[in-house]
Amino acid sequence: MKKFLILCVVLFISGILYKYPEYLKKPFGLHFDSNKNLIQGKAGVLMDESSGKILYAKNANERLYPASTTKILTALIALEKANVNASVRIGNEVLLREPEESSAGLKPGQVLPLKVLLRAMLLPSGNDAARAIAVYIAKKDNNQPNMSSEAALDYFSKLMNAKAKQIGATHSHFVNPHGLHNPNHYSTAQDLAKIAREARKFKEFRKIVSEEVYKDSSETFYNRNELVNRSSQHYFDGADGIKTGFTDEAGYCLVSSASRNGKKLIAVVLHSSKENVWNDSTAMLEYGFQEKYAEK
Repeated sequence: MKKFLILCVVLFISGILYKYPEYLKKPFGLHFDSNKNLIQGKAGVLMDESSGKILYAKNANERLYPASTTKILTALIALEKANVNASVRIGNEVLLREPEESSAGLKPGQVLPLKVLLRAMLLPSGNDAARAIAVYIAKKDNNQPNMSSEAALDYFSKLMNAKAKQIGATHSHFVNPHGLHNPNHYSTAQDLAKIAREARKFKEFRKIVSEEVYKDSSETFYNRNELVNRSSQHYFDGADGIKTGFTDEAGYCLVSSASRNGKKLIAVVLHSSKENVWNDSTAMLEYGFQEKYAEK
């Protein structure tokens, strides 16, 4: 009889939990994930930018290749260590390119403000701009203006790893400022969300990654992030960043951000497909903007 009563109680509680999981989640601290198939990508994270709380996760700490989402960290370090109005002379580091890599078309001898170089890196995803920024910051930080490009890039990678560790992105390791494939260059969805959250503390960073296009008297850069492009079928209401990425090994990646009614979200998708990377990102963002996640 006693066993029968216990069985009845267990079945009753199970039924309540099944029917009202969201109702019971907060008071009892229970967590249910009925959205395991929310995204098609290999890994993803949705973070509340204000609090840092993770609202959704899929393989959040699995080591994967970040491709050009790496450039978020490059921008973060540049913004911390230099003035955005500083003039940067482009050197031979922009010639250290690989076939078919993304480029902003920079040439040795050009002199551009750092804020323009940041746009060249973050909007069209110029690897040449990433190298130029990394070499400039390394020489400045190490007070070695005559460092070779290779030595400067190596020095900058050390700055990247130190910064990642400082902000708690401890499952990552970086060997270059742009994200071209290297077996020892990896990150996780959760680490990238932490890095993006830190970068978004800078007003200039938030401004840059929200721009559809940048134009001045000599340069024009278009943002590859279709979520912020109002003419794109993938435009997302409230989207204001952040960075795309792709290599054959990394697949299609996107770190995105959006704001609605004062609520700010960061979404990370790693190793998705060309079409699903947008769908995955918008699915997570919409999930985060649902009423049940509104701040009380």
